[in-house]
Amino acid sequence: MQRIELIEKIEGEAQVLYRYEGDRVADAQIRFLTGRHVEKILAGRDPGDALAINPRICGICGHAHLIATVRALEGCYPDLRLPCKAEIVRELTLSFELLQNHFKWFYLTIFPLLFPGEERVGEAVEPARKVGEMIALIAGKYPHNSYALPGGITAEVSPLDLLGVSERLREVERHFSRNLIDVDLGEFSRCDRIETMLEREGDLPRAMAAILDREWQRLGRSFDRFIVFGSGGLFESGKSLATRVTQHLDLRNLGEEPIEGSKALSVRYRGKVYETGPLARAMLLKTPLIREAHRRYGDSIFSRILARVCEIPRLLLYCRHLLEEIDLSESSWEDPGTLPREAEGVGIVEAARGSLIHRVRIERGIIAEYQIVTPTQWNLGSGPSDDPGIAQKALIGLGGEDPVELVFKSFDVCSVCTTH
Repeated sequence: MQRIELIEKIEGEAQVLYRYEGDRVADAQIRFLTGRHVEKILAGRDPGDALAINPRICGICGHAHLIATVRALEGCYPDLRLPCKAEIVRELTLSFELLQNHFKWFYLTIFPLLFPGEERVGEAVEPARKVGEMIALIAGKYPHNSYALPGGITAEVSPLDLLGVSERLREVERHFSRNLIDVDLGEFSRCDRIETMLEREGDLPRAMAAILDREWQRLGRSFDRFIVFGSGGLFESGKSLATRVTQHLDLRNLGEEPIEGSKALSVRYRGKVYETGPLARAMLLKTPLIREAHRRYGDSIFSRILARVCEIPRLLLYCRHLLEEIDLSESSWEDPGTLPREAEGVGIVEAARGSLIHRVRIERGIIAEYQIVTPTQWNLGSGPSDDPGIAQKALIGLGGEDPVELVFKSFDVCSVCTTH
């Protein structure tokens, strides 16, 4: 038996073609139905055009695309120096965008599947609005800003801007403790026992308890392989198997294969698929609570959902630290010099769904080739039945009573980033 589901969530459309044997999923082909061809649009243009075009790839992670673009272009300059203030502001705005994504994903995508009929829209909208204001205060506007450029940032941040950011950050911190889990941020970051988390009040313990009560905690397991390309700041790069971590990653070993019937590509590292995103980042960072969840339930929906929400307090504490470190007397931009007419550069950031990679090759002063590798290509790329992708593997074997949609959406779907 075959069944097709059209997943409409956030931006664009993804189609999942399920093939059943009895009441079990024997295969699941994930297809993205529309293409936008941003990479082709960029070819032949002035490199600076990418700073205006790429933030519009996605209305959800546009800032991540901007910073990845800037870093790719900066990689083309031989002697570029980035002022510390500019680096901190970029880290802040990237972290803010992650925060906004995590709140919205949990309350608008996951919560309704666990508790149908209950609405927590306000719990998503309110912190997202505050975070958007925080980005606008130091980046000029949100979304689709282009405030970063090779050598730094265009925005001059004032003490009043930082005060406004700090006040809103405290409001987001209170929102987290009041709604998601009633616990001190630092204490929660150090928590290493699931039972301790479940004893607290909040929507997170309630959601995780619901998964345990329904005996879904081991569903959605995949290959137990994780990869993170972004490094510095809050995250570490590397790849992780259940028993081994490798810190050095070679970008030359990325391979892409077309998905039959889809506008997206499937990405592999040394011929293998890897999961990217919050669970991968937590495994590389050895986050105590997530390592405990993984020890018990593996790379399941329980571990995946918990890992993404557990990133929120780490990000909040990191942002508080960055605000204390910023020196407004420093310059915002240093002249990088003349862009070479022949050059190549790579820009990597950790977006909400995982590692985002931009690569640019410049010839005769114009873009000869631009490549974008997105987290959804890693997680939702399909393969044949005998060589499935990450989400495919998680779906195969699920029964008729299992939460198939919850397993699929635990990876988070973004069609426009995937079909750029």
